[in-house]
Amino acid sequence: MFKRLLYSSHRVLGTILSILFLIWFLSGFVMIYHSFPQVGAADRWDKLDPLSSNLIPLDSLDIPTNDWRAIELKSLTHNPTLYLSSKDTTYTLSVNGREVESVDIWSYAKRWSMGSIAKVDTMYHLDQWNPFSSRRDHFPLYKFYFDDPEKHQLYVSSHTGEALQFTSQSSRIWSWLGAIPHWVYFTSLRQDLQLWKDVVIALSGIGAIMCLVGGIWGVDMYIKTYRRKRKWASPYKKIAYKWHHILGFIFGFFVFTFVFSGMMSLYYVPQWLVPVQSKEITVQLQNNKPLPFDSYKGDYTELITRFPEQIKSIQWSRFGNIPVYKVAIDGNIQLFDASTPEVQPFVADEHRVRQQLDKILSSPYSIQLLDKYDNYYVHAHHKLPLPVYKVEVADADCTTYYINPENGNIRTFNTNSRIQKWLYGGLHSFNIKFLVDRPILWNLVMWITMLGGTLVSGTGVWLSIQYLRRKIKKK
Repeated sequence: MFKRLLYSSHRVLGTILSILFLIWFLSGFVMIYHSFPQVGAADRWDKLDPLSSNLIPLDSLDIPTNDWRAIELKSLTHNPTLYLSSKDTTYTLSVNGREVESVDIWSYAKRWSMGSIAKVDTMYHLDQWNPFSSRRDHFPLYKFYFDDPEKHQLYVSSHTGEALQFTSQSSRIWSWLGAIPHWVYFTSLRQDLQLWKDVVIALSGIGAIMCLVGGIWGVDMYIKTYRRKRKWASPYKKIAYKWHHILGFIFGFFVFTFVFSGMMSLYYVPQWLVPVQSKEITVQLQNNKPLPFDSYKGDYTELITRFPEQIKSIQWSRFGNIPVYKVAIDGNIQLFDASTPEVQPFVADEHRVRQQLDKILSSPYSIQLLDKYDNYYVHAHHKLPLPVYKVEVADADCTTYYINPENGNIRTFNTNSRIQKWLYGGLHSFNIKFLVDRPILWNLVMWITMLGGTLVSGTGVWLSIQYLRRKIKKK
C-alpha cells in the first residue's frame, strides 16, 4: 500500500512538474553563458563625468549630522554632487559652489548609446526588465528607446537620475530563453519578492521530493527484476518507460541535486539547525559605513589633482577603524588612506590586517596569503581577484575571512554559510576548486549532467502526455 502511494505520487507530481523540469534544464544551458541583464558599477562609472579639481573643501560645507550609511561624490551631468544616504533618504550637496541642479537626464541617456533616441516612455509600473519591487521607489521611470542596430533600451530613475537597467535586443532574447524561465522571473510574480520566493521554494521542494520517490521506485524495480531474472535490467518493454527508467537511474541523483540546490538558492540553512554565534564580529569587520567626517584628515581634492580627468567617483569608507577613500579610477576601485593630511595609496597588508583583527577578535586566528582559489573563495569564471588574505579564526563558528588587500573587500564564511555554499554553489553550478581549475572538465561535467537531466525530463514529459491521454480516454 505504501509503495503504491509512493509510485502514484511520483506519477502525479511528474505529470504536473515534468514540463517545468524540462524548461529548467533547457534554460540552464543558456544560463551557463547568458544571465539576466543588469547595470554594473563599472558601467555606471563609465557614464559619469570625471571629477574636476575646482571643488570646495568639505569643512566649508554645511553637512547635516546624521547616521549616514553611504557618502559618495560623483557628477552625473557637469555638477559634482555629494550624495549622503541614510536608511530613509538621500541628501545632496553641491561641491562646486552652485546649487544642486536636477540631472539632465536626456544628456545622461545619450551617453549610453551611439544611436539616437527614438522615443521616451514615462513608466509608473514595473515591467519584464525591471520586475523588482524596490524599483517602485524610483517611479516614475524613464525608458529610452535607441535607434541603433542593437535596439538598446535604457531605464533611468527620476529620483537619482542614474541608470537602473540597460538591455539590448540580444540580451532580451537570451533572457527569454534563459534567466526568465529558469528563475521564474515573470513580472506579475517577481514584483512580490516574498511570493516569488515562496513559489520557487515550493516548486523546487516538491520537485525534489518527486525525484527522491522516483529514485526509490527506480532502484526497487531493478532489484525486483534481478530477483526474478538474476540480471540487472529494466523491466519495462515500452521504449519511453524503459529509457525514463534507465536515464533516471543514471542521472536521477543529478536531477535531484540540481532541483534541491535551486531551492537552497533562496532557502538558507536555518539558525536552529546550524546556529551562528558571532554575528556582531562579522558585521564590525565588514562595516562599510563611513566614519565621522572629522576622521578624514586627507583632502579629497588632492586625489583629483593627482589623477586629472580620471576619477569618476569617491566614496567615504573605512577599513576597520581606518578612514579610507574608495576611488573609481579607470573602472576599478583603489583605496587611499585618509587618516593623515597627506593622502597615500592604502594597501591592506598583513600588518594592517592584523591590527584591525586584534581590535575585533578575542579568539586566536591564523593568516596566510592565498594566490590560488580554495573551495570557498572560488568563482567558476575566475572573477574573484587574487591574491587575498585568508584569516581562519578559532571561534565557535570556525569563521574564515577572505580579505582583498587592494580594495579591502571581505568575504566571510562560517559553519552555516559553508554548508549553504555546498548545498547551492557546489551542487547547482559545480563551483568547486577541482573543477574550476580545469575549465574544460567543468564544462564537460556541466553539459553531461544537464543533458542527462534534460533527457530524463523529456521522457517524463512524454510519459505525462501518455498518462493524461489514458485518463481522458477513460473519462
